[in-house]
Amino acid sequence: MDLLQLAEENYLVSFTIILVVGLLQGGILARGIRNRFPSLKRHARLASITLLILFSFNAIANVFKFGSPEKLSVSDLSIPSTAEEGYALVISVLGLNAGFVMVIAMSISIIIILFLRYAEISRIARYFIFSISIIMLLITVISRVMPDYTPTEFQIYMYTVYQLGLTAGIFFVTRQKESDLRELV
Repeated sequence: MDLLQLAEENYLVSFTIILVVGLLQGGILARGIRNRFPSLKRHARLASITLLILFSFNAIANVFKFGSPEKLSVSDLSIPSTAEEGYALVISVLGLNAGFVMVIAMSISIIIILFLRYAEISRIARYFIFSISIIMLLITVISRVMPDYTPTEFQIYMYTVYQLGLTAGIFFVTRQKESDLRELV
């Protein structure tokens, strides 16, 4: 039995696992950001709403990009002879040449990477976030490069639930005020 068929047959368990992974990733990232930038604790509402808007837009753009990937033809690819051609090849493979929405989504992704870089996150949590991010990148690249692959509705729903969990995890952790955190400890 195929792993995707097993996941689809047990869809409630699958959605729960994916949601928890997204919530964990978002919560870990948000906690690291809060520890690195303590002023966010005093402005929790504004920071959480701002991050909610950024991550929501990023999630929507990523879901649409995953749901209907722009296919890349292998015949269009060639071995680059200059650095500029290599750069253009990487941009094309990653799908970064898809227009205004993609530029905004990429900008948000860069902000996320910077947050991750400067956030105070333990080594194990950083590996967890990095591993999940690499898996999601591989899934996205595979959906662009494989000509006969089209994500099913179930796969799109799973990706949507992951993005929802990531966004919700960041929102719920960053919205806690400094006094709320003292009560939890």
